[in-house]
Amino acid sequence: MSDDIRSEVVRMLIDVVGEDFLLDVEVGPETTFGDDLGLESIEFVVLVDRLRTHYGDRVDFPGFIAGLDLDQLINLTIGDLVDHIAAQEQAHA
Repeated sequence: MSDDIRSEVVRMLIDVVGEDFLLDVEVGPETTFGDDLGLESIEFVVLVDRLRTHYGDRVDFPGFIAGLDLDQLINLTIGDLVDHIAAQEQAHA
């Protein structure tokens, strides 16, 4: 399930930043949105909006983000986001 979610997150990420942007980056669970991808805050907001549209109210993205301190937010990884989505999906299954 996590691999499917990660693929979906990466697909949406490509939609947000463009395929060329990710050509030189190996996107995996440890990839950070900040340091590795250099995602701007507006791009992250657009990504979260797409995720909310896809997953609906089953996944509480605002609550997840609000629960992070600044260091956690800066160092947020693809894996952290995928784990959160998987846990929320399982809780609502």
